[in-house]
Amino acid sequence: MVQSVARWKVLVVVRRRRCWHRLNYLKGRVVSESRSTAACMPIIMAGSLLILSTGCRHRQTAVDLYLDAVMLEEFGEDELAIDKLEAAVKADSHLTSAYSMLGRSYQQIEDYEKSVASYEKATKLNPWSFKDFFNLGNAYENVGKFAEAAKAYSRASEINPKHLPAYINAAKSYLKAEQYNRALMLAEQAEQIDPNRIEVQVLLADIYSLQKDYDQAIRAYKRALQTDRENPELMTSLAIVYLRTGHYGSAQRLLMVVVQMQPDNPIAHRHLGYCFLKLGNPDKAIECYSAATRIDENDWQAYRGLGVAYMVKSRSANNALLRSKAIQLWRLSLTIEPDQSNGEDLRELIQLYSN
Repeated sequence: MVQSVARWKVLVVVRRRRCWHRLNYLKGRVVSESRSTAACMPIIMAGSLLILSTGCRHRQTAVDLYLDAVMLEEFGEDELAIDKLEAAVKADSHLTSAYSMLGRSYQQIEDYEKSVASYEKATKLNPWSFKDFFNLGNAYENVGKFAEAAKAYSRASEINPKHLPAYINAAKSYLKAEQYNRALMLAEQAEQIDPNRIEVQVLLADIYSLQKDYDQAIRAYKRALQTDRENPELMTSLAIVYLRTGHYGSAQRLLMVVVQMQPDNPIAHRHLGYCFLKLGNPDKAIECYSAATRIDENDWQAYRGLGVAYMVKSRSANNALLRSKAIQLWRLSLTIEPDQSNGEDLRELIQLYSN
């Protein structure tokens, strides 16, 4: 630490000589953010900011500490920079730039709670700072406060109505907070800015799907695929919506393409197995479900579907061995995921067919 401080002092002297005009600019910018008082009036002469000594000692100290922190950050001394910034806001609690930089510094060292607190202070001092509201949204996301993140991003979008990421992030945060109507509103505003952005169309499709507006979801996924026609993730997402709406043939065609592109994709194999089940082909369903379990031996959904396929086949062939195989697979599914949805129904089926 002593060596780091010594190294920093030498570098600061050199840097101050090279960046004198830049430092004067920063002083002028930072000091102007503090509240003016009758006892402390900044004056500008010959383009250089001079701070009155009487009554301005704390403010002068805060600005100097902030500038030292800027230098320290440039030299990679993040913790020392934070110490300087904390001292700066202690000397002047209205130094917005110091709080803004503290938010970024704490985020860099992954102290997200303090990052949130710093950005909150910065936005209270300057309610028109797009950068601070946007970064506050990101800080809230890091601590899992998605509703608060959405509000911060929304405020950022109000300040800068043309900033697409602010709308996208706000919509995503509202989506995670399960506020679907608000998410849709922000996503639609993002679409007005750039209707051809894949991320926007996927976001809209996800929201429509969660709202069970499947027709709109299908249209949004199709718009995204028009831009990226060979995207297996988009194809899979669209196929899942087709499954929910009973369009099993359309889902099958998409998923067949996906498994050709990604033969190690267990999700695509599993959904393709379900397609074949609904299309009345248990043999192909067994083939697809088995492929999914080979790729992911903990895929409880695939084991459950595989059990269904064997049970369907056993009933048509009146085969006790196939029925026993189905029960075995269902039990394996419940062993992997005891709390799965409709687990009680599956246990009842096991009991029914075991007798």
